[in-house]
Amino acid sequence: MTLSTKQIAFLRGKGQSLRPQLHLGVEGYTEGTLSALEDLFRGRELVKVRILNTAEEEPKVVAREMADAAHATLVGVVGKTFVLYRPNPDLRDRIELPDSGPAPETPLRPGSTR
Repeated sequence: MTLSTKQIAFLRGKGQSLRPQLHLGVEGYTEGTLSALEDLFRGRELVKVRILNTAEEEPKVVAREMADAAHATLVGVVGKTFVLYRPNPDLRDRIELPDSGPAPETPLRPGSTR
């Protein structure tokens, strides 16, 4: 799924208020981690993951691998935390993404300048 920069910014804003639901420790990214991520995506569309200091993996690398394996979109990586998005049509409370196009321009009022 390809998202526009406007949609990614919207999801990144939503992700800031989330607490990490999945933590990666010394064992790093494993099949068990992917299974836990799939369980989380059954009940939500946005998942925040935190890599603990004991993990030796690079956050951007792990984030990309997890996004690809889960068929999700990587919304953003900040430090050792990242947010993944995957739409779930079965949820009742879905995230409504803004239109992917540019914001409509508002017309100028007579006598005003930009």
